[in-house]
Amino acid sequence: MKRIGMLTSGGDCQALNATMRGIAKALYHLYEDDVELFGFLDGYKGLIYEEYVRLAPLDFSGILTKGGTILGTSRQPFKLMREPDENGLDKVEAMKATYRRLGLDCLYVLGGNGSQKTANLLSQEGLNVIGMPKTIDNDLWGTDTTFGFQSAIDIATHAIDCVHTTAASHNRCFIVEIMGHKAGWLTLHAGIAGGADIILIPEIPYDIENVVKAVKKRSSRGRGFTIIAVAEGAKSSSDAAMTKKEYKKRVKEMLRNYPSISYEISDQIRESTGLECRVLVPGHMQRGGAPNAYDRVLSSRLGTYGAMLFDQGEFGRMVAVSGHEITSTPLSEVAGKLKTVPPDADIITEARMLGISFGDQ
Repeated sequence: MKRIGMLTSGGDCQALNATMRGIAKALYHLYEDDVELFGFLDGYKGLIYEEYVRLAPLDFSGILTKGGTILGTSRQPFKLMREPDENGLDKVEAMKATYRRLGLDCLYVLGGNGSQKTANLLSQEGLNVIGMPKTIDNDLWGTDTTFGFQSAIDIATHAIDCVHTTAASHNRCFIVEIMGHKAGWLTLHAGIAGGADIILIPEIPYDIENVVKAVKKRSSRGRGFTIIAVAEGAKSSSDAAMTKKEYKKRVKEMLRNYPSISYEISDQIRESTGLECRVLVPGHMQRGGAPNAYDRVLSSRLGTYGAMLFDQGEFGRMVAVSGHEITSTPLSEVAGKLKTVPPDADIITEARMLGISFGDQ
């Protein structure tokens, strides 16, 4: 009997259930009744405290289109994994003990950067682990794309689409703040898809004077409204020049006056142009709802490949996308690395050709 565990860790997204379904259906296809699945509740927390459910084939029925995760999730910071909990429990040893008590042959970890760091740690501790690339930010190293990313693009794009008509009707400047603290992939793709005039992402520090100049340029050409897509982690050139400590202090001060960076930018534009400027924050809507068709197909393919890795005895790897192919990459190469938008990427050059400003020139 093959005994398999799986958990979903970190922020939720639309295709977690679809990916678990892909893994399960492929394993049932390979081993029929000779496989038993265990789902750990609320991410690594369930593995640490031995909170789990036995999963049956019917548990995976009807969840291809269901957002969120049937197992629940939580954030367990990697930097705290080696620190005992409030009762002195060694979390790493506890996870290893749970794995061994259940007699698991493999653990599937569906998660993003921090989750894959812990997956790699467990792999180095001797457990058979396979990672599955989840994040709406698409910032996981070693894979071209992640499940959840395309569905989040659709939602963020829809938010931009919806403000176009009201912005045009009232000749307003609208800022749509999109998720992404350290990587701007989601903002970049949604901004282009939604026809944003200005896109501000963490990888390309902006100068507010250039942003204002772009807004005024549109006004001078008879376009009374401007749509700006802003990543929640967007930085000005002066912010980018700060040390990490200085920047933290600057953000703390900014948050005393504004809910987020977008509201500060809005005030700066209003003061410089006199234009009415509004801010829209779709927030966690970008993580919610059903996965789109692309993510359903991708998750099914990733899940199937993950089952094949188990069948072939290949552990310590994360399933990945390379071009149009599904492949895998060592967890040791993924852990601790962030995939950010290269400022000289083709997609940036192409966006500039469309007349999109990134606030840096």
